[in-house]
Amino acid sequence: MSRETITALLWLIPAMLCSTTGELFLKRGMNEIGAFDFASVENIIPTLFRMAQNPNLWIGFIGFMGGSIFWLSVISRAPLSLAYPMLSLSYVIVVVESWIFLNEGLHPLRVIGSLIIVAGVALIGLSGGER
Repeated sequence: MSRETITALLWLIPAMLCSTTGELFLKRGMNEIGAFDFASVENIIPTLFRMAQNPNLWIGFIGFMGGSIFWLSVISRAPLSLAYPMLSLSYVIVVVESWIFLNEGLHPLRVIGSLIIVAGVALIGLSGGER
């Protein structure tokens, strides 16, 4: 794997952390607002108004945007067939962050599934990924 590719893949770390932390704030915001139900047409506008005023949602969208900017740096230098599967590590990060910050359960099957994802990413990384 070239030095350029390795450097690009290192930018995946802030990309994933910004995006997953953004997701945490989006979840916190929606926990405060409640369910967003498209079936109830009369509630859509008031819910959208409450969403627009929720600081957690704004922080979440900013985190998501920051992650996207770092992601653009990654895909401008690394093969997408290597970088995109590595992005799946964000699933593992979300499981851990949700457990720590949202007090969500850490079921043994989630841990096993996360370990399988890590093993899959390791195999993809070992494939080289050169153009």
